[in-house]
Amino acid sequence: MHNWFECKVTYEKMMENGMQKKVTEPYLVDALSFTEAEARIIEEIQPYITGDFTVADIKRAKISELFFNEAGDRFFKFKVYFITLDEKSGAEKKTAVNMLAQACTLKEAIAVLEEGMKSTMADYSIGSVAETMLMDVFPFAVDDKKEAR
Repeated sequence: MHNWFECKVTYEKMMENGMQKKVTEPYLVDALSFTEAEARIIEEIQPYITGDFTVADIKRAKISELFFNEAGDRFFKFKVYFITLDEKSGAEKKTAVNMLAQACTLKEAIAVLEEGMKSTMADYSIGSVAETMLMDVFPFAVDDKKEAR
């Protein structure tokens, strides 16, 4: 089970015209707590940012599933409804969950989600799709160097 945190990082970015501009970019981090999320985002971002930066905001992100596609450069957020049948009343029940898919285009994002959902036995429908502002996602990975100690 993943605990996703959206971390916003503020720093001075060099623009294409050579000007410095203060920007705030959101990232997604898999961590156990807010403290770990802050430590992980600092560790992940440090090699890519020159100069000072601050973690401006951290909040929980309710993401139930994430589908990676290495060719993708953007992240799309899906609201997916799992459809179940209530045995007592016979009515359909829809349970909403949020999922992310990495892709270049909206059409490709839907294909990535459909491919990832092939293994599920549950009926589902896509309620909505929106492109997010996320710059990158950092899932938890066991560090071989730390484990060797």
